[in-house]
Amino acid sequence: MALNIVVCIKQVPDPEHFSKVSLDPVTKTISREGIPAIINPLDKNALEEGLRIKEKFSAKVAVITMGPPQARRALEEALAMGADEAFLLCDKAFAAADTLGTACALAPGIQKIGHFDLVLCGNETVDSGTGQVGPQIAQFLNIPYLTKVKEIAFDEERTLIVKRGLEQGYMRVRVKLPALLAVNKEINKPRLTTAFGIIAAAEKEIKAFDCRELGVDPNDVGISGSPTRVVETFQRVSQRRREVIYGSPEEAVKKTTERLKEFGALVQ
Repeated sequence: MALNIVVCIKQVPDPEHFSKVSLDPVTKTISREGIPAIINPLDKNALEEGLRIKEKFSAKVAVITMGPPQARRALEEALAMGADEAFLLCDKAFAAADTLGTACALAPGIQKIGHFDLVLCGNETVDSGTGQVGPQIAQFLNIPYLTKVKEIAFDEERTLIVKRGLEQGYMRVRVKLPALLAVNKEINKPRLTTAFGIIAAAEKEIKAFDCRELGVDPNDVGISGSPTRVVETFQRVSQRRREVIYGSPEEAVKKTTERLKEFGALVQ
């Protein structure tokens, strides 16, 4: 069984440095200056699942991302993990896109790659967490999709049995290919890159496409094609009265109870 798998990835600020993230008061966008960038964690799970399917069957894995030139680093890492091809959608017209503007570029990008059987992506990204891009891509491609995927198994050659997470458990869904699946972290543990993988990645080409090459109207992508945008930002300052109570545990509990009653927080 030969499969063509496309994995959508995104370069995001490293969550370990989220304390340094700030909002630009002028552009109303996230300022990422000086913050290391990584592949979105759940997108790595999606890539790992694609690579595992590749190892079981005769499959080819392509990775695609939309971003500035430095997003090539994420693609290079994906190639080092084992992806076969990489594609960068890079154009100033793509900048400041919301989820719809992003999907409007990624869907034709996937079609530009050629025939595909399965599209994989992370359920959401750590920098926005909307969980909307995957389903929107599927709508543009006119294929079925499932979110919160935690297990993928083949029922027949062109049919998958997918375990989809729910708040109180899970549901099993049968879906025919082509389809898009947005995965959760429970699905697997992404592999580490190896020296051999890095060497092999250096010999693989990263192809870049702009708006014109995708045949996309610049008004449909980026900020022009985004129906939602940040119109204002503010910093909420919370001031609370603080008091330190000393003594043994018994004394501290007694004093704390008395003080709470004084403030009306406890009814006598």
